[in-house]
Amino acid sequence: MTDLVDAHHHIWRRRDLPWLSGEMVPRIFGPYEPIRRDYLAPEYIAEATACGITSSVYIQTNWPLERSVDEIRWLREVHAESGWPMAVVGSADLFAEGAADVMRRQAAVTPLVRGVRLQLHWHERPEFRFASAPDRMNDPTFRRNIAALADLGWLFELQVFAGQMDDAAAFVAAFPETTFVLVHAGMLDGRAPSTVDEWIRGLRRLAEQPNVVVKLTGQGTFVHRVDQPLIDLVTATCLELFGSARCMWGSNFPVEKIWTELPPLVSAWKRALRPYTSDAQEDVFSRTARRVYGLGTAS
Repeated sequence: MTDLVDAHHHIWRRRDLPWLSGEMVPRIFGPYEPIRRDYLAPEYIAEATACGITSSVYIQTNWPLERSVDEIRWLREVHAESGWPMAVVGSADLFAEGAADVMRRQAAVTPLVRGVRLQLHWHERPEFRFASAPDRMNDPTFRRNIAALADLGWLFELQVFAGQMDDAAAFVAAFPETTFVLVHAGMLDGRAPSTVDEWIRGLRRLAEQPNVVVKLTGQGTFVHRVDQPLIDLVTATCLELFGSARCMWGSNFPVEKIWTELPPLVSAWKRALRPYTSDAQEDVFSRTARRVYGLGTAS
């Protein structure tokens, strides 16, 4: 394996993110005081390249939705200055009638944009929620905006919990021309047998849909550490259900920086992949992300 692709990272300016600039607001990943600061491209690039990462995909950082085009303009400038990131996933208010026009404006800013994320995850615990209800993916306006992705050639970053995966499987089946990227491997939020079983059942439903790929990211979200047994479980389950050609790795930096540096995180995922063939490792660490995000096709 010659290089690594980080399929999920963030950079940010504190002033653009209300949840970093104002009072501490409860977040799904817990207290985040250590990352309440600028985390810009030069710092990320230095950390990433030191670990053998040669390409990256920026995932939106929840700028105010009315500034979603501004976010893309800023990233165009970042890329012009540094060459990073190599692809971008933006956001838009997909529950608003004008979202398709917003996405077309984003596409006109730069060809780096590959897709959109609007988090749909809902949980019984309020601090784990983003969406206002568990079934927001069934909203008619939302679905009309998702239908616009096919014409743009964009993907959708799907972020849901296990309890939402039955609805999610039906949702992605309704849009077979669009690729859906399951964020954080479906966000396993506990190790109780019943919790793991529900997560595996949900993943199996999603794996039946050929237009779903899974991202091996964010496994520190609920445990707040690099947990090798958890990473091993997630790796083994996802590769069994999806196959390596539909799995990809990402750092989720700097969120994971709350509890770890990048080298131990990369090392943990490399250990988890050791039992697999070099071909499978190449898929997870590079080839799948390059294919899904069309890396190397924009400048």
